[in-house]
Amino acid sequence: MANLINRITNANIYVNGVNFLGRAEEVELPQPKLKMAEHKALGLFAEIELPTVLQKMTAKIKWASLYPEVLAVAFLPFTPSQVMVRANMLQFNSAGLQAQVPVVAMMTALFDEMPGFKVIKGENSESPSSLTVWRYTLTIAGVQQLMIDAFANVYQVQGVDQLAQYRANQGG
Repeated sequence: MANLINRITNANIYVNGVNFLGRAEEVELPQPKLKMAEHKALGLFAEIELPTVLQKMTAKIKWASLYPEVLAVAFLPFTPSQVMVRANMLQFNSAGLQAQVPVVAMMTALFDEMPGFKVIKGENSESPSSLTVWRYTLTIAGVQQLMIDAFANVYQVQGVDQLAQYRANQGG
């Protein structure tokens, strides 16, 4: 399907299998980012940057209020949680809606900023939390787009292991 415009405008969050439908206002998934190092060398006309490592991954959730089920796992300093975000992606072209496909993000993450809360008269009491992400998988329409496992040195793009040679060269 060429020239499709994709739209994601809503999602649901699950923490350790518990459905949090309608209890979060916003979720920000990890944005994997490479750490780059400047390389200057004789013979090169230009300075360049080369990748070194993948920077730490983080996620954020803005809860619509305080929820004891979230607090029960967020306050555990050594126990990671399984966080799943599920969304429906609408795909449009000039003829209108062409398809609806699932988008699923899975994270093994540790709450590093526990939910507090802010009260504003007449509004939801926002309760933000942040997570440090150790494992992240993004699947669109049943196809795994990305899988990163920091502890296992795994970085896959559409099922292709980008670090296979890296691990082999290190003997593992």
